[in-house]
Amino acid sequence: MRATAAEQARQDASAVFAPRDWALLFGVAIPWGGSFLFMDFGLEHFAPPLIAFGRIAFGAATLALLPAARKPVPRSEWPQIALVGVTWMAIPFLLLAVAQQWIDTGLAGMINATTPLFTALVGALLVRALPSRVQGIGLVLGFLGVVAISLPSVEGSSNLLGVALVLTAAMFYGLAFNLAAPLQRSHGSLPVTLRAMLVAAVALLPAAVIGALHSSFGWSSLLAVVVLGAAGTGVAFIYFTELIGRVGPSRAAVAIYIVPVIAVALGALFNDERVHLAAVAGTAMVLGGAYLTSRPARAEPT
Repeated sequence: MRATAAEQARQDASAVFAPRDWALLFGVAIPWGGSFLFMDFGLEHFAPPLIAFGRIAFGAATLALLPAARKPVPRSEWPQIALVGVTWMAIPFLLLAVAQQWIDTGLAGMINATTPLFTALVGALLVRALPSRVQGIGLVLGFLGVVAISLPSVEGSSNLLGVALVLTAAMFYGLAFNLAAPLQRSHGSLPVTLRAMLVAAVALLPAAVIGALHSSFGWSSLLAVVVLGAAGTGVAFIYFTELIGRVGPSRAAVAIYIVPVIAVALGALFNDERVHLAAVAGTAMVLGGAYLTSRPARAEPT
């Protein structure tokens, strides 16, 4: 099994990004880049567990509308799917919502962008297949670009607990992306994602009930959670799971690097936030890193 996984990892690293892969990449990055802004809107009235549960519930409802998502999956795969649901959605979504009570969206986006590094690390541990030198340079360059974009926007935000929560969420993402890849290849992205969301919703339901008792109602927060769920958790997860199946988890995770770019642009557009020169330079670094990471690995003698 390990040899098969390693061979698949080498094939993923050698594949050239097709136009559809780039479309999927930005189809993921745009709604995810806006997710931090919508979480802030949701926190105006709702407790963090309610936001985490709501985005998963609306995301699952969106997927359930598609007949392909209701395609049956063997019961033998449910334990693995359940693990994906907990590590990809239930735990990280709750951690991010809690963290954004104490840190701003720019800092959350910057730390969340470490996900590709954790994804590559977990993948290397699982299949003993490191990224190529060029792809590794792309990962590092992209992360440095994320730092350049985010630092000017996070002045004065130093809550270590919030930082630790987002970093932990990124670690769980790195694990989940590697777990999702073989499931998607075997059973398709839609059925796997829908069932993972259902598991995550059930896991968060008790916390959501308690959170509802400590929340008030606001139409703006409700609308934010609906958009967060339908677009950022429903449509974006469809695209991202398909992207994992096409190019592998480590290279698909480069979509996370585009997220801060979108977040900065939305902040400038809707909140009149200042766009620093460092953010412009960081954007170029992020796009350059994404390009390098998408390049095929050269065949090397073993």
